[in-house]
Amino acid sequence: MATKLKIKKNDMVKIIAGDDKGQTGKVVKVLPKTSQVIVEGCKIAKKAVKPSEKHEKGGFVNKEMPIHVSNVAKVEE
Repeated sequence: MATKLKIKKNDMVKIIAGDDKGQTGKVVKVLPKTSQVIVEGCKIAKKAVKPSEKHEKGGFVNKEMPIHVSNVAKVEE
């Protein structure tokens, strides 16, 4: 079940737990079903992609991964 989150798209947040602890960034996407957010420039992972129209050669792409809402705090601007 989806829960109502206090963090919305374009909010500035600070990561308070995990490998990227201390970094701040803007929320790019909110995933209410899993209570997660995607923060710009944080929790980067390398993903393998197959060649397609979007990625002609394929290879590895850096992708921002979701972070649980309990691990971020809203920062007042």
